[in-house]
Amino acid sequence: MKDLKTIILAAGKGTRMRSGLPKVLHPICGQAMIQYVLDLSRRVGSLKTYAVLGHKYQEVKAYLGKNAEIVLQKKLLGTADAVKYTERYLKNHKGHVLILCGDTPLLREETVKRLLRKHRASNAACTLLTAVVHEPFGYGRIIKGEHGEVLAVREEKDASDFERNIAEINVGVYCFKAPELFKALKLVKANPKKKEFYLTDIIEIFREQNLEVVAVEAEDAREGLGVNSREDLAFAESVHRGRILKRLMDAGVTIVAPQTTYIDSDVKIGQDTVIKPFTVIEQNVRIGKNCSIGPFARIRPGTRIADAVEIGNFTEVSRSRLDKRTVMKHFSFLGDARVGSSVNIGAGTVTANYDGQNKNVTQISSNAFIGSDSILVAPVRIGKGATTAAGAVVVKNTRVPDGGLVMGIPARIIKRKK
Repeated sequence: MKDLKTIILAAGKGTRMRSGLPKVLHPICGQAMIQYVLDLSRRVGSLKTYAVLGHKYQEVKAYLGKNAEIVLQKKLLGTADAVKYTERYLKNHKGHVLILCGDTPLLREETVKRLLRKHRASNAACTLLTAVVHEPFGYGRIIKGEHGEVLAVREEKDASDFERNIAEINVGVYCFKAPELFKALKLVKANPKKKEFYLTDIIEIFREQNLEVVAVEAEDAREGLGVNSREDLAFAESVHRGRILKRLMDAGVTIVAPQTTYIDSDVKIGQDTVIKPFTVIEQNVRIGKNCSIGPFARIRPGTRIADAVEIGNFTEVSRSRLDKRTVMKHFSFLGDARVGSSVNIGAGTVTANYDGQNKNVTQISSNAFIGSDSILVAPVRIGKGATTAAGAVVVKNTRVPDGGLVMGIPARIIKRKK
């Protein structure tokens, strides 16, 4: 929609998380929960995003940077009050406003686009997303009339026993005509029990004004579940992990054991690569085609792995680059390493990259052979076709020449290329 702007509600305390970290900054598959909502706003075509913050707003503001206009809710007086704070930014906006919650990371792009299409086609004042769940505890219930029309959203604390048995819940995703939204907000009164202003009260206000309200049901009820506890966080992580693995498998990656494989959201892996059981691949990793990773491997952020590389069991790679056909099969650690093509990394190899103050780089050139239990104390350079003998400790600032051989503790150059 060319006239769409988005409000993300992210001011709440998230007390059930029992955390010093703002709820919306808790990570899910390598990125903050609110990042999924930000990305969703961008993908559905929003012109601008406004994030309403409150509790520990400075931490969330620092994370968001320039990705959203920050709006501060000075007192946490409910969702309608939160939206009111955006009026000074949107008072001249004649288009539509999408409202999302910062703690609903499971929403899918196709679902929100379907809601927006329905909103446009129906010419409704408000279109809201609903879901049918088996245990609706804690969620507002959708009250409908004889013909399926939306009459109200009843928050659980205000619901009757009959209404609590309704399985269709309010997800907290709305699309409003902007002028109608801000007119109705002026009529919302504080809830007598919680002394807060509920955005959901607008539905009944619209009905009294004979304005149309339309509901769109999510095809997957999990999309509507907010993250309010550590248990919810774990569930959201499992759903996203499943989506990530499916996306990769659909693109031609073999995941031998999805139930034991953990891959972060922005990881990219090439066709015909095999990921073996008990492998963890963290954010900002790129892996080429025809590779073999695992089992029991950990690929940490910033790593780049070219085509036809083998990384085997009980290995860890961090912030390193491995060129084509390099092999690292057992019990090894590479940190801050730049490894050429067709290199053999022997079992037990360690790049000692940290000197207590700085992370230093190890350079291993193409066709080098790193013997078992070699320790490379960075910064160090291993030349093309060079060899380190088993158990060698190559101390910092050593430059092993092309074709050279080093051995011993500390390692000494035994052979130079003729």
